[in-house]
Amino acid sequence: MIRPRVSMELDDHVMASMTVGASFRDFTCKINSLDFHETDEVLVTASDDESIRLYDTGNAGFLKMIYSKKYGVDQICFTHRKGCVLYASKNGWDESLRYLSLFDNKYICYFKGHRDRVVSLCMCPRSETAFSGSLDHTVRVWDLRSNVCQGMLRVQGRPSVACDKQGLIFAVTSNWGTVKLFDLRQFEKGPFETFEIDVNYQEIRGMKFSNDGKLLLLSTSSQIFVLDAFEGVKLHEYFVEPDPDGAAIEACFSPDGQYILSGSGDATLHAWNTFTGQEVATWMSQDGVPAVVKWAPQRLMFATASTSLSFHIPDFRLLGPSFAPSSYMHDDHPPG
Repeated sequence: MIRPRVSMELDDHVMASMTVGASFRDFTCKINSLDFHETDEVLVTASDDESIRLYDTGNAGFLKMIYSKKYGVDQICFTHRKGCVLYASKNGWDESLRYLSLFDNKYICYFKGHRDRVVSLCMCPRSETAFSGSLDHTVRVWDLRSNVCQGMLRVQGRPSVACDKQGLIFAVTSNWGTVKLFDLRQFEKGPFETFEIDVNYQEIRGMKFSNDGKLLLLSTSSQIFVLDAFEGVKLHEYFVEPDPDGAAIEACFSPDGQYILSGSGDATLHAWNTFTGQEVATWMSQDGVPAVVKWAPQRLMFATASTSLSFHIPDFRLLGPSFAPSSYMHDDHPPG
């Protein structure tokens, strides 16, 4: 196992060298979501086996597991409170959000109001605000310090929601290809910008801002779009195979915004250069469809998930000795 502990310039050559450094294959069902903590070196997963698992990303080690047997668990994300997560229920009868402390397995707060399954959930990077989108055709705005909904937006179709890294703007999708931008400080006044994107009558199932806020990434079951976040102009479009089980396939930016990652329903993983639009790498997954994909904010590493969790890191055997700083460490034991 290689443990990257220093920064390194990401380019096409390094991107193409990424390889699995550690895998965890003890899940009995699919992993439906995961999240890296913004400052601590930990990762959390949510699985359809109703487990929440915590990992050390610095040493690729398993830390602990908690079950959410009664409610199920989906759309998990870290909050700003140390050791705490927010997640959606996944049991078919309770649609509330749960704010959980992983330290002592105790709920801090419940957020009730949605009448159907929550399919999109994210935190504002700069405040205690959270956003949830549901199949009940609403997006709700929450303050984690109160269990009272701070605002609600009605949408048509399946909603996705994302907040920019500055915590000033959030975006909401509705219908087929409609994207609306809101100022978080006065969202009750309505969107300040609306884009219409031709998605061939497919629902948008995921959305993310690049870290600099200049780009938007939209994904349907088989398409990925890169947009100018200010004008809504479509810069690139990519195609992937739909998940055979109908699950949403996640796409994400690298932290510097130079690359886009996405799984595909044919059990492949793809990387594209954001600026040239060209594909720079394709990998074959050994553990099914890598439908969940995220970059680590502090390390040159990304994670993929299907029925297993994998950490991907640069392979210095391909890059050559000049790329391997002394502070990069190698383990002799095989991945866990």
